[in-house]
Amino acid sequence: MYESLIGTIQTMTVARMIDNGFVLAKDQIEALLHHNETDKELELEQEVDVFLYQDKKGNLTATTKLPDIIMDEYGWAKVVSVLPHLGAFVDIGTTKEFLVSKDDLPLFENVWPKEEDELFVTLGKDQKGRLLAIPATEGVIWREIELAPDELLNQTVSGRVYHTSREGSAIITEEDYRGFIHHTERKEEPRLGELVQGRVIEVKEDGTLNISLRPLKQHGMIDDAEMILEHLANHDGIIPFSDKSDPDDIRGTFNISKAAFKRALGKLMKEGKIEQREGNTYLK
Repeated sequence: MYESLIGTIQTMTVARMIDNGFVLAKDQIEALLHHNETDKELELEQEVDVFLYQDKKGNLTATTKLPDIIMDEYGWAKVVSVLPHLGAFVDIGTTKEFLVSKDDLPLFENVWPKEEDELFVTLGKDQKGRLLAIPATEGVIWREIELAPDELLNQTVSGRVYHTSREGSAIITEEDYRGFIHHTERKEEPRLGELVQGRVIEVKEDGTLNISLRPLKQHGMIDDAEMILEHLANHDGIIPFSDKSDPDDIRGTFNISKAAFKRALGKLMKEGKIEQREGNTYLK
């Protein structure tokens, strides 16, 4: 009977006082408000706004600490814990933490959110009527975003990842623009919910952004050269790569493009730190 009230904010009346709290009533429905769920001084017949949820025993329970996110409304919720066999628990601003099911998280746990990451969620119910935090779908995201101005080209933006896949990562920026990071524009795949900072490389006609997490070429060349030197040092001063190597082999080992690899090799050869012979690169 009370299922439709779960996950909502309701105005209820104090019907009676009990040892561990108050019994609230509305339209013949009662909910328990524990003393530790309120800091208000309440009296009989007083009206109070509460958030309703089920406790572990399935009882309708109330709290006067109202959430930032309710049913059918979306917002950012901070991750407070992650359990591999369950999913991620998030804080929506009330006393109870809610689960984002592992079924709604990426297949690979290495890109699951960590504590302090934030997920864009609403409240929903599972088949048993229990409240869960549900990540926003792409359709919801498109209703929430703003159209990005052309002036953002080459500017630095920050945002949180709301979707990740082999193709790339989608983010919502701090200004509510939608951005996409193609897998070739990142060295590592960011986590779901992670805050990232990148450079706008395209403002598309639909008002969304293409973003790169890679540094500008002149800066990236230094990072890539240092990575190659470290790889050489860890492999007895030789790697089976040269500027003629297959692009897919280069990306598979170093996670950079062949063009970036050649720029870094050129820098190192100019500095006299490496040499190439018979398709291999040697540390001098």
